[in-house]
Amino acid sequence: MSKSTLWAPWRIDYILGNSSEKKEDGCLFCRLHSDDNDQKNLILARSEYSYIMLNRYPYSSGHLLVLPASHIADLNQLEGKAYIDLMLLLKKTIGVLQQVLQPGGINAGLNMGTAAGAGIADHLHFHVVPRWSGDHNFMPVIADTMVMPQHLDSTYEMLKPFFQDRS
Repeated sequence: MSKSTLWAPWRIDYILGNSSEKKEDGCLFCRLHSDDNDQKNLILARSEYSYIMLNRYPYSSGHLLVLPASHIADLNQLEGKAYIDLMLLLKKTIGVLQQVLQPGGINAGLNMGTAAGAGIADHLHFHVVPRWSGDHNFMPVIADTMVMPQHLDSTYEMLKPFFQDRS
């Protein structure tokens, strides 16, 4: 059996804590939202109160984040139209992933607070992760390695057309 190498060079900055995003002051998600370069920032869609972006350090191909535009840490702080807008965008995100990537299932969750596992606890965000049977196999168990079958830029280009309308 030949030995093979699995390359995921974009992960090293995150692993070593060298990500340029972490070095800047303020909230990463607020900075990305205020910038107008959606493709560079992996933002797929914006609504009046929320937005959708690819997770730069995904657990699986197609791992998306759904976030309120406002800088809040607790879901209970969202009221009225902002809450409804976020939930509708979450629903749309799940629907687009089901249509385009056709996963066997989807994990959708909210880690509210550091103790709950939130890496960026000050800005509320939902994780939406498409899953396929066998997608996380022996690699993470034996080699502490995740296999990412698709580059972020390719995932962005594939999903972006499905988020063009704001409905």
